[in-house]
Amino acid sequence: MTKKSNEITIIPHEVLINKIYFLRNEKVMIDRDLAELYGVKAIRLREQVKRNLTKFPAHFMFHLTEKEVEAMVSQNAIPSKQHLGGALPFAFIEHGVLMLPT
Repeated sequence: MTKKSNEITIIPHEVLINKIYFLRNEKVMIDRDLAELYGVKAIRLREQVKRNLTKFPAHFMFHLTEKEVEAMVSQNAIPSKQHLGGALPFAFIEHGVLMLPT
């Protein structure tokens, strides 16, 4: 991931593994974690996705349900609902994660 044109940040494998969840029979990453990795606010990432929905078909991402968020909290996958920023997050499948930088 590039912060500036000549600066590259290497993210340890362990950090990425801890941000991958298994939901709806897919390995996904939630928008808040991806925003953190890209160095932007989650709300801005969500705005850009909503503005470019044609680039993110249903097989690239989906909104988590309230029940899925509660399950993640109960399994200690995330500390609390507040950790998600007050909105139901998007979950990005591998192709959706790859589409984000574009």
